[in-house]
Amino acid sequence: MKRFYCTLVIVIFGGPLTSQADEAVKALLPVFGKPLKAAKLPKAALPKAQVELGRVLYHEKRLSRDNSISCNSCHDTVGYGVDGKKFSLGFEGHLTGRNSPTSFNAFMHLSQFWDGRAPTVEEQAKGPILAGGEMAMPSAEAVVEKLGKIDGYEALFKKAFPKSKPAITYDNVGKAIGAYERLFVTPGRFDKLLAGKADALKEKEISGLKKFVSVGCVSCHTGNLLGGNSYQKLGAVNPWPNQKDQGRFGLTKKEADKMFFKVPSLRNIAKTGPYFHDGSSTKLEDAVERMAKHQLGKDLSKGDHADIVAFLKSLTGRLPKAIAAPPKAFPGK
Repeated sequence: MKRFYCTLVIVIFGGPLTSQADEAVKALLPVFGKPLKAAKLPKAALPKAQVELGRVLYHEKRLSRDNSISCNSCHDTVGYGVDGKKFSLGFEGHLTGRNSPTSFNAFMHLSQFWDGRAPTVEEQAKGPILAGGEMAMPSAEAVVEKLGKIDGYEALFKKAFPKSKPAITYDNVGKAIGAYERLFVTPGRFDKLLAGKADALKEKEISGLKKFVSVGCVSCHTGNLLGGNSYQKLGAVNPWPNQKDQGRFGLTKKEADKMFFKVPSLRNIAKTGPYFHDGSSTKLEDAVERMAKHQLGKDLSKGDHADIVAFLKSLTGRLPKAIAAPPKAFPGK
């Protein structure tokens, strides 16, 4: 009798899903596509050289005018690709105009930056280095000249780009950083569910997944990144309170693009606050409530809200330490 009671408790409180429930969940999953798979460091000489150069450059503070800021300063590889700040600190204490999005899984997005102004991570990597309020290097030529004067960089670039004459070019800086960022893939328990493991998520997380779909969150946060693949109007139903930054309109000057931003991926969302382009929500619970109100025109019940938050927390993955680790040494040091 005691053994039966224990078995019953396991089934009711967090055991494997029943086959009927399993089928109901399975029917929700096609919209999320294929599971993510962890990247591995390349073994072949050329891609390995490009990735390792990219690792060095990603963490290289001398790519900034005052040698104090690197890509990693705002997109920390041991901090889920963010710095945890509302706005990031740039050259001479300048604050960035938008919240720094995570660099994790970003190469799979349809474009880069909140307004999509860069098509790839290779192009994105070159932007902040020259941005006056960020790393503030005066020109691409100045970057090339600075790297060329540091003992060891010439050899690293020649190894990574043997056919490039000269080896150190600004485009190659972007290519190397991009090669490194293309390893920033963070699979987690949700991917086990996508791969067919029915009990990968807990009962409350499964309930949150169902509500995430039924409430309408999935209308924007779709695909295996749960976002990152479209532009949507922020404040689609109820206007967003802060309209100083009007998103893609600033780039395209088209009226139809006012308040349109790239939909962020929800991968690792529990670890990447503050939220939104303006960093206006510090807690995930608040962000969920505001999205329901402004994008869907809905007031979530406490139960639905709690379940959706639980599901979002299940989207936390992991970047392998071998990829996240900073370089063992920097040229010229």
